[in-house]
Amino acid sequence: MIEPHIDESFEIIKGRKDAGLVLICDHARNCLPDEYGTLGLDPSQFKRHIAYDIGMEAITRQMAAGLGVPAVLSKFSRLLIDPNRGTDDPTLIMRISDGAVVPGNRHVDEAERQRRMTRYYTPYHNAIDRVVESCLATKRAPALLSMHSFTQSWKGRPRPWHVAVLWDADARLPHALLDALRQDEALVVGDNEPYTGNLTGDTMWQHGTQRNLAHAIIEVRQDLIGDEAGQELWARRFVAIMND
Repeated sequence: MIEPHIDESFEIIKGRKDAGLVLICDHARNCLPDEYGTLGLDPSQFKRHIAYDIGMEAITRQMAAGLGVPAVLSKFSRLLIDPNRGTDDPTLIMRISDGAVVPGNRHVDEAERQRRMTRYYTPYHNAIDRVVESCLATKRAPALLSMHSFTQSWKGRPRPWHVAVLWDADARLPHALLDALRQDEALVVGDNEPYTGNLTGDTMWQHGTQRNLAHAIIEVRQDLIGDEAGQELWARRFVAIMND
């Protein structure tokens, strides 16, 4: 059994090592450490997608409980540092995000970048490594499922997809998820929409591609999961799919 653990930068939710699945939620929280205040932003900005993936913490927790699998969740806003980016990605620390200038990030120097890496980014990824390695030790390789959400519109254009599966070159898990989701004819399902899962250095690349583990990113439209009812509905849907 993977035991629960809470740290400054991450939380591990308990689950069976041999369950064959690890859940990951890179953008679970919209909070910042006290010393960073609000990074100079109006607090209302932290209710937006620029700060976290709306609805996904609750869904990931419910899925972990329903499936009996371990999960790793971040405990810091992506505005501090984005754990779903490579260390050399220019969007690792965003200075402007969807029209919002982030004053506290405008003049981040190398020392501050390294400080955020050391305190938040690296411990989070080390936690994923430990969970995955513990699962691998059972001789049953886990699939990795990364849980995200996306906005219902972008630059004034509506996004029709209810849910999407993002992936790169490994089709094992994505194709199975796409087939299962498309069984519900009421759903508009995106295949690498509204953006691609081909992002070198991201979480799935680091922990899935580099280990040759089956992996995929799930994206759910945020207006569908902004309340408890929507979160419960989608969590049940994913539990049923992963149990099938």
